[in-house]
Amino acid sequence: MSQNARSVQENNIILLRGAALWVLVALVLAWCLVALKMEAPLISAIFPGKFSRVLQAHIDFLLMSALLLGFYGTRVPFAWPVRWAMVVGAFTNSSLFILQAAFPILDGPPAEGWGPNVFRLYLMASIVTTSFGFAGACLTVLRASFRSESY
Repeated sequence: MSQNARSVQENNIILLRGAALWVLVALVLAWCLVALKMEAPLISAIFPGKFSRVLQAHIDFLLMSALLLGFYGTRVPFAWPVRWAMVVGAFTNSSLFILQAAFPILDGPPAEGWGPNVFRLYLMASIVTTSFGFAGACLTVLRASFRSESY
């Protein structure tokens, strides 16, 4: 492995680590889905909201992990804010569904109170972070694809 490839791999390692963590979260959510279908009291108490929200969280964690792995696999070096925004955004975006499953008041018409207001702030921060990270990665890969260097 060349020095440049090793450097890119070391810089982008956060993408690989994030993907591994979010796949593990998806696995835990898969077991939660099974427990919800079996009407396990503890899991039903943790997720009193819609079953579909837990399923959406599970799928979104898998999707985000696949995206992180895909961008890691490009071997294109990403700026540290882009790398971190991708990993953090992948978590926050997927966790929105978990919050809706755990707190059904968040999953409906806009509710009043400090909880729903914090959720809306978290939602907006997640959208901005995720968009910045993945848009930055897309633009970086696109720009790299026009260079003569190979990664």
